[in-house]
Amino acid sequence: MFDAPLLSVALVVGLVVLLSIFFHFVPFFLWLSAKVSGVHISLIQLFLMRIRNVPPGIIVPSLIEAHKAGLRNITRDNLEAHYMTGGHVQRVVHALVSASKANIDLPFEKATAIDLAGRDVFEAVQTSVNPKVIDTPPVAAVAKNGIQLIAKARVTVRANIHQLVGGAGEDTILARVGEGIVSSIGSAVSHEEVLENPDSISKLVLRKGLDAGTAFEILSIDIADIDVGKNIGATLQMDQANADKNIAQAKAEERRAMAVATEQEMKAKAQEARADVIQAEAEVPKALAQALREGNMGFMDFYRLQNLKGDTAMRENFSKLGKDDITEIIK
Repeated sequence: MFDAPLLSVALVVGLVVLLSIFFHFVPFFLWLSAKVSGVHISLIQLFLMRIRNVPPGIIVPSLIEAHKAGLRNITRDNLEAHYMTGGHVQRVVHALVSASKANIDLPFEKATAIDLAGRDVFEAVQTSVNPKVIDTPPVAAVAKNGIQLIAKARVTVRANIHQLVGGAGEDTILARVGEGIVSSIGSAVSHEEVLENPDSISKLVLRKGLDAGTAFEILSIDIADIDVGKNIGATLQMDQANADKNIAQAKAEERRAMAVATEQEMKAKAQEARADVIQAEAEVPKALAQALREGNMGFMDFYRLQNLKGDTAMRENFSKLGKDDITEIIK
């Protein structure tokens, strides 16, 4: 009925598929590796890990590493719970092993809390053992004599394990150190004083306790470089002088404009007065004629008035003549 070779091939393929499914859900070689390493874990527990979507390839090697390092308080349930909450199991185990070898008190709960807070707990342990150096960006400050100084510092820090959760990071350290440098240079009488003793900046900044509330402990602050910048004081004085000059020019222009306006107003008033005089002079002949008609003025009075006007006109003409003109007339 069935061909024997085909049946054998089908049986072999089925056996291979079954074995693949079995070894996928029951990682036998991981169980064997754990047994050889002294870690007690059953095949059923490994199978249940697959059901819970927890990769045995992460949990079992981490258990072996912790067992070999002498960390007996780390259990499979702890590692599974940390993985399911989104933690990095291998990084936490590496950190615990490093902390144990360096005699740093780091409980499993603290390590997982640091990891879940988003910090690299293994790097933190390494930084706690081997402090790292942070280079600050150039910080510009002005001494009391108005000279600008540009300083660069190197901050040696060590991780503070107990402040990693909730503690400020490197950016806060850099900001506080920069603020301290600005304050130190600004309190100096002259820039020469700072250039002669750059370590005075480090001492002053260290006394401020800048690492309070941060995830680091500042070990030292070293001034790497100081450059002399601009003469800010002279620049500010020049700007102030220019501003005062512009204000004075504006006030002078305002006074000139007011003087011109006053002059124009006086000219207008003079023209009005001249027009009034001309109008009044035009009314004089009419008044004289009216006085003559009504008998209020005699002809002799009129002639005397004409003589008086002639004398006045002659005097005005003489007043306009120069000395040479008068001499020529007399001759």
